[in-house]
Formats: sequence, C-alpha cells, structure tokens
Amino acid sequence: MITRPRFSRQEWLFSLKSFFAAMLALYLSSRFGLPRPFWSMMTAYIVAHPLAGHVRSKSLYRLCGTVLGCAATVVLIPSLSGSPVLLSLALALWVGSCLYLSLMDRSARSYAFMLGGYSAALIGFPLVDAPAAMFDTAIARTEEIALGIVCASLVHSVVLPTSLAPSLLGLIDRTLGDVRRWAGDLMSPDAEEEVRKRLAQDRRRIATDITQLRLLATHVPFDTGGLRWTRHAVGDLHDGLAALAPSLSALEDRLAALRDATGGVPEPVTRAMAQDSACLDAEAPPAALDGVLAAVRAEGVDRRNSLWVRALSIDVAAHVDELVARWRRCNALRADIAAGLVGHASPPKRAEASRPSVLHVDRGLALRSAFTVVLSTCTACTAWIFSGWRAGSSMAMAAAVFCSFFATMDDPVPGMHKFLIALLWSMPVSAFYILGVMPLAHDFGMLVLCIAPLFLVVGGYLARPASSLTALGMFFGVAGTLALHDIASADWVSFIEGNLALFAGALIAARVTAIVRSVSSEWSARRIHRATWRDLSTMSRRAARPKRALARDAFAGRMLDRIALLVPRTAGGAADQGSEAARLAMRELRIGASIGLLQQHRHLLPEMPVSELLAALERAFLLQAKASPSRLDALLPQIDRLLALCLASTACEPAVSALVGLRRDLFASAPSDLQP
Repeated sequence: MITRPRFSRQEWLFSLKSFFAAMLALYLSSRFGLPRPFWSMMTAYIVAHPLAGHVRSKSLYRLCGTVLGCAATVVLIPSLSGSPVLLSLALALWVGSCLYLSLMDRSARSYAFMLGGYSAALIGFPLVDAPAAMFDTAIARTEEIALGIVCASLVHSVVLPTSLAPSLLGLIDRTLGDVRRWAGDLMSPDAEEEVRKRLAQDRRRIATDITQLRLLATHVPFDTGGLRWTRHAVGDLHDGLAALAPSLSALEDRLAALRDATGGVPEPVTRAMAQDSACLDAEAPPAALDGVLAAVRAEGVDRRNSLWVRALSIDVAAHVDELVARWRRCNALRADIAAGLVGHASPPKRAEASRPSVLHVDRGLALRSAFTVVLSTCTACTAWIFSGWRAGSSMAMAAAVFCSFFATMDDPVPGMHKFLIALLWSMPVSAFYILGVMPLAHDFGMLVLCIAPLFLVVGGYLARPASSLTALGMFFGVAGTLALHDIASADWVSFIEGNLALFAGALIAARVTAIVRSVSSEWSARRIHRATWRDLSTMSRRAARPKRALARDAFAGRMLDRIALLVPRTAGGAADQGSEAARLAMRELRIGASIGLLQQHRHLLPEMPVSELLAALERAFLLQAKASPSRLDALLPQIDRLLALCLASTACEPAVSALVGLRRDLFASAPSDLQP
C-alpha cells in the first residue's frame, strides 16, 4: 500500500516558495526570449534552502561562480578551438583547480569556486564542436542562471522569510548549556564510571556544536532579520566558546591528577570548583572568587606540599580564574546578540585586524579529489572523442559535475550510487514530460499545472535531510533533461541518447572515484591526527607573541573542528572507539594550548633551557606527524627542571600552567615527584 507523503507546515512552505520562485524565473526567461528558460527554473531550485540567509549567500556565490565559469569558457574556447583534445584537457584542469580551491576554503565562499569549475564544464563542453556560438551561448547561460538566482533570492527573502536567528540562537544557548553541564560534571559526586561517560559526551557534543556554530556564522551577514547586524558579536562568541573548551579539558585533567597525587581533591579546590559552578549558573560579582582562589593558590606556596601538588594547585587556580573570565565574556556577547536583534547592536569589540583561519583542511585529500575530477572528465572526453558520439558532451559534463558534487565525502561512491538510482527512476518521468506533456502544453498556465504535482512533492522531500539526496537526484534527472534538451524538437532518439550520456558520465565518475578517491574513515582519522602533530611542531617553532595569542586561538578552533570531524568517522567502530578518538584529540588540543602559553611567557624563563625544550618538542612532534617512532622520555627531566625553577620564583608563576600541561599530557603516568 502506497502512503501519501506527510509534510510539515515548514516543508510545504519551502516547497511552495521554491516552486513559485522557479515558475517566476521560467516565465521571465520565456518572456525575455532566452533560449533555455528551464535553466532558470533549475537554478531557482538549486539555490533554495529553508533559511533565507542560506538562499542569499548561495545565490551570491553561485552568481560569482557562474560568471567565473563563463569567463573561463570565453578565454579557453577561442584559444583552443582548433584542438578539441587540448580544449577538453584544459576544461578538465580548470574544473580540478576550482574544486581544489573549493575544498581548501570550508566556508560559504567555497560554493563560488566549485560553481566556477563545473559551470565552465556545463557551458564549454557542448561548444567544443561548435566554438562559433561560444559567446552567445555563454552569455545566455549566465543570464538564465542569474535570473533564477534573482527570483529565488527575492521570493525567499520577501515571502514569509525564515530567519537564521532561531537556529543560531538555539545552537548558541545549547552550547552554553553544554559548557555549564561540563563544568558541573567535573565535581559531580556520582559514580566515577558514570561521570567519565558523561564527560566524554560533553566533550564530543561541545566540539560538534562549536563547529556547527562556525559554519552557521558564515551566513549571518546574509540574514533577512536583525541578526546580520550582530555578525561581529557572533564571531567573537564563537572564538570565546572555542577558548573555553581547552580550559575545561585542562581543568578536568588537573583535578584527576590531584586525586592521583593526594588521594582526593583538597578542600580549598573543592570550594573553588563549587563557587565556579555557581558563577556559571548566575551572574556573581567579579570578586566572588577572589577569596577562594587565594586559598587555592595558598596550596601552591605551602612548603608542606610536594612540588608537584603545589604546581597542580597553581594550575587549577589559573584555569578556574580563566574559565570564569571567559564565561563572563561569552555571556556578555550573548547579551550583545540579543540586543542586536532588537536594533541595539553594539560596535564590534574585536581588536585584531583579522582573525586566523580555524578550520581543518587536508591539502593532500583536496589534491586527490582534484586529480579524480580531472581523470574522470578526461576519461569521459576520451570515450566521447573515440566514439564520435554526438551526445558525448553530456557525458563529460556529468563526470565533472558528479565528482565535484560529492568531493567532500570520505567515500563518495555510496552517495553516487544512491544518486544514480534516483536518476534511473527519473528517466521514465522525464520521458513522460518531454515527449508527452510538453507538446500538449500550449500556454504557460497549462505548463505550470502539468509540472506542479511532481515538483511540489520533490520540493517537500528536498527540505528533509534524510531524503534530500534522493530527491535531488530525481529533480536533477527531470529538470536537467528539460534544461539540456530543445523541447520543440525533442524525440525519442535524442532523449534516450541524452539520458544515456548523463548516466554514462555519472557512472564513469563513480568508477574512477572508487579506484582513485575513495578512502576509509580510519584513513581520514589518521591524517587528521598527523595534521595535528604537524601543527604542534609548527607551534613549538613559532616565536612568542606576548600581547596576542592568535596562534593558540587558531589552533584551539582548528582542533575543535577536528574533533567534530573525528566523531562521525570513529562512531561506526568499536563501542569506545569514538570516545577514545575524541579523548586523544582533546589531549592534543591541551598540548597546543600549553605550547602557546609557554611561547607567550617564555621571556619569564631562562632562555637556554626553554629553547632546548621547544626544539626537542618540535623534533618529537615532527616524527609523530611522519608516523615514525619517537621517544619522549628525554623531555621529562627538562620539563621538571623548568617547573622547579618556576616554583622557586613567583615571577614565573604564569608559566607553571604551560609546564604542568605538557607534563600531564605527554607523560600521564609519570611519578608525582619532579625529577629535574
């Protein structure tokens, strides 16, 4: 029994707005006399999104990418029109270069680079055998796509626009709640195993939330409501939340070290943590912790305690103080965002002229993806040239588009196969519309009535993440066929040839990807860990920045992004594999924070010992990045010697936290007594 789709109100609203924008674009394209008006209709659906801010950002970057692809076509085709082989190779290399740039920029801008690549393929490959029509066709495609973009942006921005604010504010509040929960779990009286599981969940959830917040924030300037005036506060809040994670993780580790060294957490530290949790739940005055933190620091100067316990006490006090200060900063920024939504946005508070990039990128995997799209496109072009198939241009286009579209996945082949199945199901529907319905639709109103049932249902499924890929395959199969075929002269032969070419190109892309590009989740996880060790080696070599800790903040954000990337890649393994991967990544995050702090305060320490320690750390981390065995045992006496020097002088106290962090994270099982 076939059940009717049950769409929610938001899904129906999205589908109706998308359909209205597509029909408006189709009508205007027809009225303006553009040769392929269905390109406008297809573009209006491609840039559609339930959130208006996403539509506007996608529209802008798609327009930029289309113009870029059009410019590449205008340059390449006249220059190489005498040699179809060289022209095909040049177009393939252009698509690969643009895909590489897209994968290296994990922001909304990446869409422009990707579109610049395969727009050139969509425009250029059909003109390889007919270069004389190059300029007119390129301009017509650009106009059709631009018209679809304008119509989609207008409709989604004016007709009941859905703001990004509820999603973004919900994510911010959930992340702040997760931070508060993590801090509360640190001093939980529950059973140790239960607390350990909760802390592991807290770490993974916060890393994922912060990465999602970073990606959502890229669309804030395009929002239709007052949220766009708060983009500086949103960026600062993301940075503040990213800085909270290493502080909480370090505090969790130091409390465990205190339990191991003393048999339990000292009473002043317990009171400080209780006061800390109270400060996270309510807005306490800034001096509320002063007395308690003074008591904790007293543990650090109490000569009855061992050097290690004293160092841990100083470190705990520093992290509690830092945690509360950063929490207050995050709450103030959250209040600024709320004020901005009602028209009282505060001026930007960022002092730095520019923020460092914080997202993880894999240059090797990006090059591999670019090589895959070049090889797939060249394979399709070779089959086209040797066979002389008149529909071979569609095969080359499909190969370029498919490889670009699925390039962000570890193993794109399952997604490609799912898309191919949807394309197969779309073929009889496309045949029905092109050969049966279109010849009978004598006016625009009849055409709208004929295509409305299909596209309204497909639009509802596009709004559902679980079914969006299959719905997109069905949509591309039908709308792409309408856009690529001349409706007035379509027949069975041209229809079958065109669809077989599209399917063959997609199949070539899937097979080449399976051979060259597909990697396992474990392989990707190993590369992420090696990239972390390379970053740690670079941080050990970098000069100190006493006034700004940009490198440390950038590393913290990048590590949280890596944790968010590692969690889904290790979730399918053993029961504890995901937790272990997140734990190791959080440990590497703490090491980076400690090195950044040591670089910041190295002027307080003797120059020769700290330089030797940093050089040794650089060599050891570089060996780890190359997967070579490295012994770190020689570093422990150097760290202990510097730590003993710091404890002997109150002027060096800021560097204690950095050295304690390195000792704990590199030598978790080291004895409690310092061994300088």
